[in-house]
Amino acid sequence: MTDSTKFVLACAFAAFAIAGFSQTAKAQTPEEESEKYSRRYDIVVSKLGYDGVGVETILNDWEKVDSLNQKMLIARYNYYLTKSQRTEVVTKNTRRYLGMNPLLTLKDSTDREVFYYQETFYDDSLFSMAMQAIDKVISLFPDRIDLRFMKAASLVSYEKDSPDMALSCLSDIIDKDEAGKKKWEYPDQEMTGELFRTIIQEYCNTFYLIGSMSSYEAFRTLSEKMNSIWPKDPVFLSNLGTYYFVAAKDNKTAWKYYNKALKSDSSYYPAISNCILMARREGNEKMEKKYLRMMIESGPESERKSAELRLASLEAKK
Repeated sequence: MTDSTKFVLACAFAAFAIAGFSQTAKAQTPEEESEKYSRRYDIVVSKLGYDGVGVETILNDWEKVDSLNQKMLIARYNYYLTKSQRTEVVTKNTRRYLGMNPLLTLKDSTDREVFYYQETFYDDSLFSMAMQAIDKVISLFPDRIDLRFMKAASLVSYEKDSPDMALSCLSDIIDKDEAGKKKWEYPDQEMTGELFRTIIQEYCNTFYLIGSMSSYEAFRTLSEKMNSIWPKDPVFLSNLGTYYFVAAKDNKTAWKYYNKALKSDSSYYPAISNCILMARREGNEKMEKKYLRMMIESGPESERKSAELRLASLEAKK
């Protein structure tokens, strides 16, 4: 089947869905009208995607009968966001790019490795319309925290290695959380303090993995903000240790934060692991042995054996 044939069939399917599957003279209530458009939207999207042929027409008609419908407003955001995106395969000379591993690695005529990545690019005007759409939903349903995280995720993808707007969005969410006092709504589950911190940590990890100086600074800023609210949480203390170890090259400050994390939770694996690595790089065998013993005592089973072997090797040097 050719692309042109597929397009014609898609248009025909969309027209069929938009027109409706049956004709009836019976008057419908506004709620029934809204539900009708909701069903049509689900069918078209399942076949053609968020920005498929006919989706915008359905959304426009749906808005006329139910302008404040939450599902319709989120659907409009998804429409503009998807419409704004295009993907391209790009070449880079680094083994990681924006936190991604390459799709493919080849060698050029000089035997130099070339790394190929799939990258998403955005149309600025359509992305702006998507942000306006999600902001409208958030203003109408301010307690839906998942909507705020949806916006943050979009900004991370759009800004790539300079996540200034994404950081601002996440900082605003943290401020509105009021140290866990805010009662958020999250579809199908309870938004506990633990879940909130876990989600924020996922964004911290994303900023860290992007690996640019700007994203490292976002990683530090977000971790500091969380640490100021939950000063004994080993996750954000360890994050700050990692910032100073990897980005700032300040081992003295890194030690301070890692040890604070381990004082809070002596079995916190990332802090123990990075302390071993830092000690090894410094050539500080006494310090390395200290953290190897901690790894043997409380690290994951997969790491204990190698820690035992390394410690035995160091002990044999006596």
